[in-house]
This record gives sequence, structure tokens and C-alpha cells, in this order.
Amino acid sequence: MSEQTIALVTGANKGIGYEIAAGLGALGWRIGVGARDRQRRETAVEKLHAAGIDAFGVPLDVTDDASVATAAKLIADHAGGLDVLVNNAAINGITGNLPQTPTTVDPATVRTIVETNVIGVIRVTNAMLPMLHASASPRIVNISSSVGSLALQTTPGIDMGPVPAAYLASKTFLNAVTIQYVKELGDTNILINSGCPGLTATDFTGFSGDRTPQQGAAIAIRLATLPDDGPTGGFFDDAGVVPW
Repeated sequence: MSEQTIALVTGANKGIGYEIAAGLGALGWRIGVGARDRQRRETAVEKLHAAGIDAFGVPLDVTDDASVATAAKLIADHAGGLDVLVNNAAINGITGNLPQTPTTVDPATVRTIVETNVIGVIRVTNAMLPMLHASASPRIVNISSSVGSLALQTTPGIDMGPVPAAYLASKTFLNAVTIQYVKELGDTNILINSGCPGLTATDFTGFSGDRTPQQGAAIAIRLATLPDDGPTGGFFDDAGVVPW
């Protein structure tokens, strides 16, 4: 393992993912920029290089077994290992202005969203675990959302807004999976947490958020840089603990 901290950020070619990569890279870390789109990936790497950040592109489709396996090998060969994994890649499945309610959503849309937002996280995490186990201070950060909190969704007086049903459910699913990883890996030194970036103005939200991508990236950067005695098995945003 290199003495330099190595991180992989999925979906790092734009928005919050890019700002997570930039923020961790500014610490002197070496950053793997995971993204499917070659041009956007290369553009992001070039931009990071221009900012003095040690970054390299990682072709990565989280929905494809072969792509993820190839990405793991590339990181092992190119960087010598991995210390931090930030599972940021996600989709919301919104098409135009069509509502995405339980009674109207196409089951195929739900399947596609879960494939990326949940199964993709499992696929990438499991492929990277051998390298994380070899790290002195491994961290896994899953980018979730407070809209996936069952506690908040069922608290009287709290209005989460017109959140797309399939996306919301995928984040609840992701939170459940995160807890199971914590339980299984509880006797290791891997700190695993979920982070909510808040409603951030990116193309993902139709630029409707009140937070900048840099602000949205802050929680992931904090969780990725936790000390060895930091929390694990938590769900956090900038204000503190988010209820599951």
C-alpha cells in the first residue's frame, strides 16, 4: 500500500462527486475518478490536474460486473491499493415532469434505480473490499439522503416534499444495506457511514437545491477523513445525526 492515501469516488465526473474528489484531492490524496462517460471522466481528471490534484480516471459502470472487476484491477495496478471508497454514483429515474408515485411508477424504473443506487454499491464495495482490508485506515462512505429516512418520513409535521418514490425507496434500501455491512464488518477497522449532502443544486435535482455542490460534498469529505476512533454505522448530515 502506498503511503499516500488512495480514494475512489464513484460518479466523480460532475456535481457533488466531482467536489468530493476535489476536496479529498486537496488534502494530498490520490483520487480515482470513477465514471462511465469517457469524455466527462477525462475532463474531470484534467480539471483536477489543473488544480494540482493527483487524480486518475477509472472507467466504471457500477451496474456491470466486468466493469467493476476491471476497475478494481486498475486501481490495484495503478495505485497499489485503496484506503477510502465513496459510493456516490446514483440516478433518480425522473423523465420530464412525469410524477413518480407508487401508483404511477413503472416497475422497470424501480428496477433500474435499485440496480444503480443499491446493487451498484454492493457490487463496487465487494470488489474493493480486499484492498480496503489491507489499508491501515479504511473508510467506506455511502452517499444517501434524508428522504430515505423512515423516521423522518413517518414523523408528523415533517414534509419531505414530492420526492420520487423509487429514488426514495432506493435510499431506504441503501441505508439498510449500509447497516448490514457495519454488522458484518464490525470486527474490522473499516469505518462505514452514510452521508446526506442535502438538497444540492446540480443537474441531478434540476438545479432546484439551495446548496452548492461544494456544500453537498462536505459531509462525504468529513466521513472519509474520520480519525481511527471515529464513528461507524451512522447516518449523518452537516447538522449531525440523521435518524434511520
